[in-house]
Amino acid sequence: MPLPDNGAVWPPREIAPLYTDIRLDDAWYSGDPRKLAKVYRNGTHHRADGRRRLWSRPRPAGTREHRLHIPLAGEIAQTSADLLFADAPVITVSDTATQDRLDELLDACAVPELLLTAAETAAALSGVFLRVTWDRDAAPDRPLLTAVHPDQAVPEWRFGIMTAVTFWRALPSTTQTVWRHLERHERGVILHGLYEGTDDQLGRRVPLTEHPDTAGLADSLGPEGDAIETGVDLLTAVYVPNIAPNRRHRGAPWGRSDLQGLHDLLDALDEVWSSWLRDIRLARARLIVPDGYLRSRGPGQGADFDEEREVWQTLAIPPTEQGSGITLSQFDIRVEEHRATAEAIVRQATAAAGYSPASVGLDGDGAAVTATEIAARDHRSMVTRGKKARYWRRAVADILRILLSVDRVQFGARTADERPTVDIGDGVAEDPGSTAQTLSLLAQAQAVSTDTKVRILHPDWDDSAISDEVARIHEETGQAVADPVGNFPLLQPG
Repeated sequence: MPLPDNGAVWPPREIAPLYTDIRLDDAWYSGDPRKLAKVYRNGTHHRADGRRRLWSRPRPAGTREHRLHIPLAGEIAQTSADLLFADAPVITVSDTATQDRLDELLDACAVPELLLTAAETAAALSGVFLRVTWDRDAAPDRPLLTAVHPDQAVPEWRFGIMTAVTFWRALPSTTQTVWRHLERHERGVILHGLYEGTDDQLGRRVPLTEHPDTAGLADSLGPEGDAIETGVDLLTAVYVPNIAPNRRHRGAPWGRSDLQGLHDLLDALDEVWSSWLRDIRLARARLIVPDGYLRSRGPGQGADFDEEREVWQTLAIPPTEQGSGITLSQFDIRVEEHRATAEAIVRQATAAAGYSPASVGLDGDGAAVTATEIAARDHRSMVTRGKKARYWRRAVADILRILLSVDRVQFGARTADERPTVDIGDGVAEDPGSTAQTLSLLAQAQAVSTDTKVRILHPDWDDSAISDEVARIHEETGQAVADPVGNFPLLQPG
């Protein structure tokens, strides 16, 4: 399928509902109150159910902004990424030469950092795309692996399989014209197009040389003038859903955001904190004094009260007159009520997102705990992490196979056509003391071999390293010495 025709509506109508959801999730994820106010005032989100939300209320002109935003949405997205990729995944292939080249690419492309960033984006915005391209000026000896946000992509599906995807970006412009660069990935080919249009229409297609950001692509295009042959019979992009299904769009192939269904709770949390801060503002100590305590600044200049003055001369005030002295006005602050309400909202929001309260800092007293205790306390988070890991394990393996294939075809790497194995781990580092105690009990029960103990202690070692370690242990403990009794025949009676 070619690139879109001139004058096409952009973004396409079929994906516009997803973009609308992403725009709202992005406002909460950004932590920017101005962005929240803009999306609620200009969108239909606050009018859909007739509820007037905190950030849809206009601020009166000439007044200070007293609403407070708590960035819980960003913390939830970061928690998701940390659970998945705080520790770099172990990625292996069976061929030695291919493994060496893969290690080079993982380091050069900063894949562990890329996955951490992409996972946070996916948690907030429902998913993310991973894309393989190359730029011989930026990286002359290797292909590139990048992440693309879901609101910059228009995928095409068949039976739940992505068959093509068009990535797009708005280019800088000094006029009212909107320049868009479209990059369409199909099996074995990447098409490029530059469009000059408006906010909601692509407009007309023009040569890539018309804009400086795309002019460098012109020399790489094939004879048809818009395509680059990849030489790889694979789609050079994959989609990673955050988690499925998408509850707002049943049957849709894209994932759902961790923030789906949380917007009212997030708005209520901001309302509670804003009320709490309002109590603090109103509870500031204020002094009410009679006119006689005020010091005149002169004709027409008003008067003020010097709160630092310690001695006042006798004033002509009857001693029986009520309210003749200085009065302190200070209201109570409803600390516990606000704290309990805010904590209840945070608990409900994190649970709805699929995480344990401890994952966002609740229920922890700072004391050291074992890995078993962490797993029990964060059980809900670990279940959610396990679900997401399945999507990421498959997608990372697919995109790294594509990366190796493009590296082999475009850069002459001598590697095998192999799909890597991706081990994301279990997300909980075992406490060394707990591991040692477990191994000691198993050894006392004579229920474990030296080989198994080494494998439990070093799960990331290969068979060769484990065998060498077992041999050293046997040598140091004397288990490698042959049994001397076995060298003599048993004595026969008589």
